[in-house]
Amino acid sequence: MLKNLLLDNEYSKRILKLALPVIAGLSTQMILSLVDTAMVGRLPDPGYTLAAMGLGLLATWAVVSLCSSLATGTHILVARRYGESDYQAISDVLFNSFLLTVALGIVIASLGWVTSDLVSNLLSKDDRVADYASQYMKWRYLGLPFFMITVSFRGFFFGTGNTKVFMVSAIIINLLNILFNYMFIFGKLGAPEMGIAGASIGSSLATVVDAIYYFLVFFGSKYYRNRYQFKKSLKLHSAIIKSILKLSIPVSFQNVFILIGFLSFVAITGLLGINQQAASQAIISTLFISFLPSNGFGVAAQTLIGNEVGKNNIAAAKKYGYETAKLATIYTLALSVVFIFFPHLLLMITTDEVAVIEQALPAIKLAGIAQIFFGAGVVFAYGLQSVGKTYFVMTTEVITNLLIFVPASYYLGIYLEGGLRGAWSALILYTTLYLLFMFIKFYKGNWQNLKKI
Repeated sequence: MLKNLLLDNEYSKRILKLALPVIAGLSTQMILSLVDTAMVGRLPDPGYTLAAMGLGLLATWAVVSLCSSLATGTHILVARRYGESDYQAISDVLFNSFLLTVALGIVIASLGWVTSDLVSNLLSKDDRVADYASQYMKWRYLGLPFFMITVSFRGFFFGTGNTKVFMVSAIIINLLNILFNYMFIFGKLGAPEMGIAGASIGSSLATVVDAIYYFLVFFGSKYYRNRYQFKKSLKLHSAIIKSILKLSIPVSFQNVFILIGFLSFVAITGLLGINQQAASQAIISTLFISFLPSNGFGVAAQTLIGNEVGKNNIAAAKKYGYETAKLATIYTLALSVVFIFFPHLLLMITTDEVAVIEQALPAIKLAGIAQIFFGAGVVFAYGLQSVGKTYFVMTTEVITNLLIFVPASYYLGIYLEGGLRGAWSALILYTTLYLLFMFIKFYKGNWQNLKKI
């Protein structure tokens, strides 16, 4: 029994080789978010501009989240074919993923542009905030077709185990994003001064560069050109597109349900008071330190499990799931120590408001306990997605988040008058049940009779 709890060095090295570049790439996104907010917060009338940016980000993030899930379908198919050593099939997946993502990107970007005014006015009753938000959304949507190109490439490189390409991409795009935002927000280095619209223009320009980078990496490499013979794959395969959609659509809805669940939770804490709601926002921001790296471990698990299933090596596939879950738990356990014993250090990153920090202190310790179970749950979820169980993962999210976590937070925090501590204690219930459901499905799944995807 004890032996099962110890790490297998051979497996761990391969897992970390894939996971660490993804974690590094995702971590740069947190830096971008902080710098973006700081720059927009220094514009005239920061109350209006920050509120508008928040609304614009929320609206565009919901769309981007739906679209980016197509990387999951591409990733799963490529990982399986890579394990089968069917390189021409991988090329077919990549080309048809391009057709799907770019077409959707153009359609959604066009719709987003023409509906930005309507959506922004629905989100805000203040005309000035709505106008700023509309400007932000319009220019952000222009970059969507290029973002969709990177979605296809990301699925390809994740599936073939080359996560360093994503890391370099994330570093380049986020550094350029900061530079372009500085130029267009404040009118520096010859760029026009565009205020909050400059923030979204900067992001869209960085996305264009990111798409060019992926093209150069793939088509500029003799290795990729020779191995995948992309010119032979320029055919529409409706079966591949259907497979990508079948795998990806549940992930899209899962992302929406997560957003709805946590927005509902923040709204519930708002019933306790402004400081309590602000405290919850601060805690959620700090939790990204745990959430984003957990997704890095999940990507590694999805790739390695898919590869081994493609080789018909089921025992190794399952072991990669268990070993990755151990590594993710070690990470979240270490972070939980900081959350529980040094909460002030984390909270001061997001706020210096004493009243907010005082409200957050008891709750952030509960969040620290809850996150211990989160990493392993995410790993098993990604592992299940890699064998086509995306609908199960989505359904589990609905049950544990919307049907258990949100009502429990209201019951414990509001109805039983447990306050912010009571509301946040529901997070422990959510992450524990999520891990339990995912582990049972992963452990008891019918691995010997997996359907071909």
